[in-house]
Amino acid sequence: MHIPDGFLDPKTLVAASALSVAGLGRALWVLRTRMSSRKVPLMGLAAAFLFVAQMINFPVVGGTSGHLLGAVLVSVLLGPSEAILVMSVVLIAQAFLFADGGVLALGANVFNMGIAAVLGGYFFYRLVAAVVRTEYGKLVGAAFGAWASTVLASICCTGELAWSGTVAWSVGFPAMTGIHMLIGIGEALITALVLTAVYRARPSLMSAKDGGTAEPSAKPFAGLLIYGGLITLGLVLFVLPFASKWPDGLEKIAAAVGFDAKAVSPPFVSSPLADYRVPGVGSLSAATALAGIIGAVLVFTVSFILARALHRKSSGDGAGRRR
Repeated sequence: MHIPDGFLDPKTLVAASALSVAGLGRALWVLRTRMSSRKVPLMGLAAAFLFVAQMINFPVVGGTSGHLLGAVLVSVLLGPSEAILVMSVVLIAQAFLFADGGVLALGANVFNMGIAAVLGGYFFYRLVAAVVRTEYGKLVGAAFGAWASTVLASICCTGELAWSGTVAWSVGFPAMTGIHMLIGIGEALITALVLTAVYRARPSLMSAKDGGTAEPSAKPFAGLLIYGGLITLGLVLFVLPFASKWPDGLEKIAAAVGFDAKAVSPPFVSSPLADYRVPGVGSLSAATALAGIIGAVLVFTVSFILARALHRKSSGDGAGRRR
């Protein structure tokens, strides 16, 4: 669902970018007041896992594929503000380094997948969890919220395309929503499976309102980080080579309706690892795997540094208030 440059007109780009800046700014303001030390490495791990997971497309139907969005997954584990920051870091890296989504369209992609999907999906998660007050209810709520997040992001994307005059709403809405309702099923299943595994390893990560604030800070998280890193590396080495090569929902619809030619080629900003390829590596699978590792390490590092800075700011503010 990454929108390339050329699909949206200037007014839509500016409006979407303004909304994204406002949403990300609000998330950063919230995090600077409450970032815990335990979440600092987990933010990096979440970003690395999502980066790799989003590279792995799964087949849906009719020659169309989809991939994990992860907005609700991170929201449930860490909190919605944390998820907005993690998603933004991943989307920025994808656009500038890998040409996955346009640089000018970055604001729209952040809004669709990093803000609307996070807040909308988390709302439905909380709604279901409030009705079914059990751990099972949280899993069901997370699955439904994950499905809804994919559909909501596709609706926002369709609205932007329609407002830009790229495709009529009457054409784009049923096509985009229909295929992403199916992709959302995969999103829901993956989210539920990952959360089930995490819950069995660390039940407290799903026991608090805003994502894992109930566990004592003294309990070590080194094991979780090691296992998470190994799982992420395993996805790169053993799952990524079998990812579906079919176009995703937006690419498929753009080709079917006929606005795929609007994509700017070559892109406005040259990406050093465009299409997840590392120059000089002859093997296609090896080049893609290496790009995945580079991207995972990068987003882990950036998310970790940002979270650490926010934690220090939060601690400093707290000390100032106590004085």
